[in-house]
Amino acid sequence: MIKIYNTLTRKKEEFKPITPGQVKIYVCGPTVYNYIHIGNARSFIAFDTIRRYFEYRGYAVDFVTNFTDVDDKIIRAAKEAAITPEALADRFIEAYFEDTKALNIEPATLNPRVMDHIPDIIEFIQDLIDKGFAYEASGDVYYRTRKFPDYGKLSDQSIDELEVGASQRTGTEQAIKEDPLDFALWKSAKEGEISWEAPWGAGRPGWHIECSVMATKHLGETIDIHGGGQDLEFPHHENEIAQSEAKTGKTFANYWMHNGYVTIGDDNEKMSKSLGNFITAHELIQQVDPQVIRFLMATTQYRRPIRYSETVLQEAAVNLQRLHTAKENATFRLAQASSTLATDEADLATLLVLEERFVAEMDDDFNCANGITVVYELAKWLNTYSEREAVSEAVLTSALEKFAAWLQVFGIVFAAAGYLDEEVDQLIAERNQARKDKNFARSDEIRDLLKEQGIILEDTPQGTRWRREA
Repeated sequence: MIKIYNTLTRKKEEFKPITPGQVKIYVCGPTVYNYIHIGNARSFIAFDTIRRYFEYRGYAVDFVTNFTDVDDKIIRAAKEAAITPEALADRFIEAYFEDTKALNIEPATLNPRVMDHIPDIIEFIQDLIDKGFAYEASGDVYYRTRKFPDYGKLSDQSIDELEVGASQRTGTEQAIKEDPLDFALWKSAKEGEISWEAPWGAGRPGWHIECSVMATKHLGETIDIHGGGQDLEFPHHENEIAQSEAKTGKTFANYWMHNGYVTIGDDNEKMSKSLGNFITAHELIQQVDPQVIRFLMATTQYRRPIRYSETVLQEAAVNLQRLHTAKENATFRLAQASSTLATDEADLATLLVLEERFVAEMDDDFNCANGITVVYELAKWLNTYSEREAVSEAVLTSALEKFAAWLQVFGIVFAAAGYLDEEVDQLIAERNQARKDKNFARSDEIRDLLKEQGIILEDTPQGTRWRREA
């Protein structure tokens, strides 16, 4: 039984899908004016891991994440680059797919773009106007926040508390609103900026309306899970609820999930583009094995913050190497295992207990930190079992299948054994012959040569094994 911490109710709840065996998830995607930074990547990895676990548990997952491809930041960046907003968005959407592929993030069922949904957005806004939840003012359209009685329920804030902050704002926009709490659904066109014609005048959509439209259009008026970074809880997700539920009269999302920040520096400051303290995933992937980045992000419980540093990356690399070595040891031993050796029921019972523990930990709000601890225990068991004088093919096969399936949940896939190129295979064979001939000088020379290529040899009673250097 999967339990999810629901931000809306601020407690863990049993997950009950709208349709048995199916899950509809909407996760807010990037505003494509730059490369995603590793704080963004953390959110995408976290929800990809959640998606993978649902699939491991047998659910069919409909996973939608959007691209915001029209926005103030995009317009400014496009102007600086002397290209159209569409061209800029195309460039960074392509980069997003490159970076997320390197991080082994599964492609979404659908990646809707705002520019492709302008008629839907206009229709949605007009419906809110017709219902009295929105109004036109000087070519802009605003949402009447006070008309929605549950405003503030997601972020657990009262309308009076919110009014104090809103009333302190000044400027032209505030002057034309009916209430300082009201927020923009449509922004009137400015000279030289991209715009579309609408019944209330040329302009472009506000940020919050976009996700309401795309989520309900592609997943239905009520969805199972809506997710995103902790920073989106207010006002973005709060406003999405107000818009969507005012239009449909139905619950927008049954479960709201928010991942923790990536922090950086001695002060644990949140990583963000607005603060200028970010590291792009695109840049980091060139310097660090993407699987190490993925492993760090995926094995932290999604609601907890991650403090980014070189040290935590190195620790992740070491732990990942431990798992890789266990897999290689067991795979090597499997080639020598006996298919006729009687299967020890105690060994199968051990594997079953580990499997039950893995599921129990992951069922508890996707507790990846505890889940990976069970994987470490399986790795330790594999190492010990592989050293036995006689091992069962059936037991090793079962253990390796579980090991691979659990790592797959975290998005980690190790290449199969035997992926050394022909030249290195020949060198290992030559070294084995040199040792038989007691030509230890040549044997050591080959070991050193392979080490230079990052390949570590280990001589065991069962033969020579190798591993990649971390």
